[in-house]
Amino acid sequence: MRIKYTPAQIMVTAAAREITDGDVVFVGMRLPLLGFLLAKSTHAPNAIGVYELGIIRDTLAPEAILTMGDLPNLYRAQWLADSADLMGLLQRGLVDASFIGGAQVDRFGNLNTSYIGGANKIRTRLPGSGGACDLASLAQRHIIIMAHEKRRFVPRVDYITSPGYGDGAGWRERAGLPRGGPSTVITTLGILRFDPETKEMVLASIHPGATVENVKANTGWPLRVSDKLDTTPVPAQSELAMLKRFDPEDYWTQ
Repeated sequence: MRIKYTPAQIMVTAAAREITDGDVVFVGMRLPLLGFLLAKSTHAPNAIGVYELGIIRDTLAPEAILTMGDLPNLYRAQWLADSADLMGLLQRGLVDASFIGGAQVDRFGNLNTSYIGGANKIRTRLPGSGGACDLASLAQRHIIIMAHEKRRFVPRVDYITSPGYGDGAGWRERAGLPRGGPSTVITTLGILRFDPETKEMVLASIHPGATVENVKANTGWPLRVSDKLDTTPVPAQSELAMLKRFDPEDYWTQ
C-alpha cells in the first residue's frame, strides 16, 4: 500500500530522526515542534525539550499543542523560567541541538532573517534574529528547516543573521565561536549535510519524487552531490498516526 504524506510530513519525520535519545533540544515552533514531539514519542524518549518562553519538559504535554505557550505545555513542566535562564543553558554548552529557519541560506549554512538587498538598498525587511543567532552560535549543532527555492538558496546571503560556517573551514574558530555549526539542512526536496573538510553544503538525500536536477535547479550555486546519495525514507504509517495526535487538524502539516 502506497503511503500518502505531505511535504511537511516528510520534513517533520526527517527532523525527528536528527534527534537522538537524551538530547537537550531547543525546540522552536511549527515543524520543529512536531519533529521533537515525534522523536520523543518514538526513538528518543529521554530527549528534553527547551522552549524559548522559559519552559523545559522531560515529558510530553498531556494534550495537543499548537504553540509552545499553550497551557498544556506548562502543565507539570520540569522548569518554568524565563528566556535569560535558557540563554544561560546555551552559553554553558548544555543544548545539544536546535532548529532554525531563514529567508536565505548560502553554501556554508549562513542564515539571513534580517533584510533582502544590500545595506544601502534594502528591498525587504525581515523579522530579525530573535534568539536564532544565539542558537546558531552556542548550541552544539543546529538543524535548518526551510523551503528549497532558488531565491532562498543563494551563493551568499545578503546579511548573516545566524552564522553557519562563514566562508568555510576555520571561520567559526577565527570568529571566536567555541562550538557548533549547522549539521543538517532539511528542505522540501531533500536533506543536505556539510563536508567535514570544506564545510560546504552537500546533497545527501533526495525526497521521493524529487530529482537531483530539480534540487540543483532550485539552488543558487553549483551544488555538490554526495557519492552515497540516499533517498529519504517515507514517513511510516505509525509516524503519521503519531503526527495526527499532535496536529489533529493538520494545522502545520497540511
